[in-house]
Amino acid sequence: LFESVPGLFLVLEPDAPRYTVVGVSDAYARATMTTREEILGRGLFELFPDNPADPRATGVRNLAASLERVVRSRAPDAMAVQKYDIRRPPEEGGGFEERYWSPVNSPAFGPNGELLYVIHRVEDVTEFVRLKQAGTQQQKLTEELRGRAEKMESEIFQRGEQLQEANQKLRRAN
Repeated sequence: LFESVPGLFLVLEPDAPRYTVVGVSDAYARATMTTREEILGRGLFELFPDNPADPRATGVRNLAASLERVVRSRAPDAMAVQKYDIRRPPEEGGGFEERYWSPVNSPAFGPNGELLYVIHRVEDVTEFVRLKQAGTQQQKLTEELRGRAEKMESEIFQRGEQLQEANQKLRRAN
């Protein structure tokens, strides 16, 4: 049941700084272009490092801090939207694909109250972020076009006045 839930979930051991992956939903594997076999038993940041080509990448640092807060406070920790690029498989050209995630990390306790796991749930908000960025770019383009239109209107008005003045001079001269 857990593996087939539609959400993007990982089950992590609280073995900082490794955070060994012990469970993964099919949806998470698809979203990260990996397979269950590739993920299980490996450390989270070994699997999903920051994109080395992005000097501004902060995903690993932010996620590690969130996981540490969950282990320390034993309470859920919701993170702001994170840019966290996903490594493409070699058969898909390799490299990294820019992705945006909205993560929540939650503790899972055993019967005696001991912290057994951290549930890492993410929502892929990449399309939302891209649409918002496109909207912002469209808005900038609209403002730029509006500015150009106003400048053209002003020039047309000035030329109209110049033409009217030239016509008056011609009438007087005639």
